[in-house]
Amino acid sequence: MSEGRSGNTDFGFQQVPWKEKATRVRAVFDSVSGRYDLMNDLMSGGAHRLWKHFTLRLTGLSDGQQALDLAGGTGDLAAGMARQVGERGRVVLSDINRSMLARGRDRLTDRGLIANIQYVQADAERLPFASSQFDCVTIGFGLRNVTDKTAALASIHRVLKPGGQLLVLEFSQPVVPVLARLYDAYSFNVLPWLGKAVTGDADSYRYLAESIRRHPDQETLLRLMRTAGFEDCRYHNLMAGIVAVHRGYRY
Repeated sequence: MSEGRSGNTDFGFQQVPWKEKATRVRAVFDSVSGRYDLMNDLMSGGAHRLWKHFTLRLTGLSDGQQALDLAGGTGDLAAGMARQVGERGRVVLSDINRSMLARGRDRLTDRGLIANIQYVQADAERLPFASSQFDCVTIGFGLRNVTDKTAALASIHRVLKPGGQLLVLEFSQPVVPVLARLYDAYSFNVLPWLGKAVTGDADSYRYLAESIRRHPDQETLLRLMRTAGFEDCRYHNLMAGIVAVHRGYRY
């Protein structure tokens, strides 16, 4: 957890000055953006597609509504929501990282998703959108990279319409001890090796493994959401808690 904007914060297992974390995270994703989708498939054995499908089933979106996909990367959640809201709706794909946003735009354009998707480079802590604008906000595998999670959750709460929903898809903490030990062994041995073999960058995937361990566990994130003003908060563990989907509403 952070010590405040004038102090240090976590960057994986390191402590770095608060203001440096965003720059370091940006460098990680600049490094891996070209092989991001391939690495997701390899790291999860394709399971990330099922996790995203589960998240999309929870959006409750319908024709003509508006959605925001934060830290949207290459656009899997944005693509699903674009189909849900239809031609009369709108989806904004947003990412703080320019190279990831460009890759997402190219990927969705290649899939023929053009008319109802917009692209905005933005910081989740200071969203440049009007209040009460979106029916649903998703953030998939991105919240753990945000420096000030409290500020980001408050910013998301502000841009949601009354009745709107936040869905956070993120790696979390396994609830089965033996699985946790196996997951640690995989994360700290296999992932860096795989990252080096596929992208030439072991350090970025070592950071990603460490960032998961520093991310708030299921109950802590639930409390952070409630503190930010979200109501009816709950979570769904997937793969025994390796991944969790947290959801909450603005009323």
